[in-house]
Amino acid sequence: MTQTDNNLIPAIAIHPGEILKETLEERGMTQKVLAEKIGRPVQLINGIINGHKSITADTALDLAEAFGTSAELWLNLESFYQLNIARQRRYERKAG
Repeated sequence: MTQTDNNLIPAIAIHPGEILKETLEERGMTQKVLAEKIGRPVQLINGIINGHKSITADTALDLAEAFGTSAELWLNLESFYQLNIARQRRYERKAG
């Protein structure tokens, strides 16, 4: 971790798609099954897992329902990731 202006910046930011991938693996569920369960395209699930798409509020609600978690969990993972990326970029701009 790096510290700047009283903010810790993790060395890496973990995209929530990695957590989603692990959750699917733990439950023995495929991307296709999840997509069908929540009524979303497989491309969306794949995009999240591969870090190309963000988790929106609607998707967070769907994931919460599918996994029996809270929507806040998924939104918090996304916002934490986005905030860390922004901090890293800002740090790099100031350091660069």
